Amino acid sequence: MTLLIIVLAVLALIVLSSWGKVNAFLAFLLVTIPAGLALGLPPAQVLAAVQKGLGDTLGSVALVVVLGAMLGKLVAESGAAQRIAAVLMQAFGSKNIQWTMMVTGFIIGIPLFYNVGFLLVIPLIFSVVYQYRLPAVYVGLPMLASLSVLHGFLPPHPAPTALVALFHANVGLTFGYGLLVAVPAVVVAGPLYARTLRGIVSAPLAGFVSEALAESALPGRVNSFLSSLLSVLVLAVVLGLQAVLPPGGPLAPALAFLADPGVVMMLSVGVATFSLGRSQGKSMTSVMETYGEALRDVALLLLIIGGAGALKEVLVESGAGQAIAAGLNGTGLPPLLLGWLLAGLIRVCLGSATVAGLTAAGVMLPTMAHSTVNPNLMVLAIGAGSLLFSHLNDSGFWLFKQYFNLSIRDTLRSWSAMETIVSVVGLLGVLVLDWALPLVAPALARL
Repeated sequence: MTLLIIVLAVLALIVLSSWGKVNAFLAFLLVTIPAGLALGLPPAQVLAAVQKGLGDTLGSVALVVVLGAMLGKLVAESGAAQRIAAVLMQAFGSKNIQWTMMVTGFIIGIPLFYNVGFLLVIPLIFSVVYQYRLPAVYVGLPMLASLSVLHGFLPPHPAPTALVALFHANVGLTFGYGLLVAVPAVVVAGPLYARTLRGIVSAPLAGFVSEALAESALPGRVNSFLSSLLSVLVLAVVLGLQAVLPPGGPLAPALAFLADPGVVMMLSVGVATFSLGRSQGKSMTSVMETYGEALRDVALLLLIIGGAGALKEVLVESGAGQAIAAGLNGTGLPPLLLGWLLAGLIRVCLGSATVAGLTAAGVMLPTMAHSTVNPNLMVLAIGAGSLLFSHLNDSGFWLFKQYFNLSIRDTLRSWSAMETIVSVVGLLGVLVLDWALPLVAPALARL
């Protein structure tokens, strides 16, 4: 019954948003409250869950989204994105732009959380799209596939890091195995699959598209790259220091503060205000007007993300995730496949990769105590499952849809299908490693 209610709720979202043309935020509210009541929550608890879901979701992403939008708008209007796009195209050519974007996303995605990375690369993607008249989804999907895979598979991202701790896995081995699994997943879901989507017509969010500037008006190469990617550099340095310094040392509080995505984005916006604003001849008033336009661009998006968080919280409060997990736990499937399936089904129903991963891990922990399964591979199997079929109840779906200005149908064809390919290829990679590691272990032991 729980699964039927969730399916009906998702179908109602699709009907209201696409056929009924109802504002997505209102559609979430219209679906979330009846779904909570149908799942057995008292009316007061439903309303409390809606408020908590809205607050928690916006509290975790609003600062990053708003600051990322400000930085992205300034990167676009200052010509920094145009300069970076020109450098990339000169270095690799338009024929290899997908692979260039994929590698760039891979590098950016290691230290950056997904939302931060997404907002950072959007101006770059759109600049390439408009300057060289290439399809937006064709150009952008490989880069975003890289960001998504790293967010779901590899430490130091939140869910994989938590899973490593829960299963007492080895961070280094998980990271190494994760790279082996992540590369084929990104290649298949990114450049290869995106080639089938060249026909999708996308008019990206206007706020991140600016008129091409004359060569003499563009910021320099070093300034463009450093100002745009400062958050990546800061996080890379901070994470490197955290890895080599003692956890309780005198620098630990300062490093933890600097590792926060909101703090990093504030620092990046502050630097860009002068490096891409004042130093380029813009007045402070002009820079602030640019930031104000960025806020208007993302206001509705924030509400939609909050609506997705409200639905997720109602489903969590009702115990839907635990009910689904309990129903699958007695299937007798191999542990790695069961962990992937649990995380995948919870992800599809609840919309949160982190909730899906942690819920599946809680169910699999007792099984792991009586199993010889490699804990590092279990982390990756659950991580792959937690990315399965992102759709209308996931904030990542709406980020992609709104910024690329796509229909729900085309978002399902591109974003949702890409996430599903990533998840399935990731599982296959984990199963191949599970088969291969015992064969190569004796040889490695002799080295």
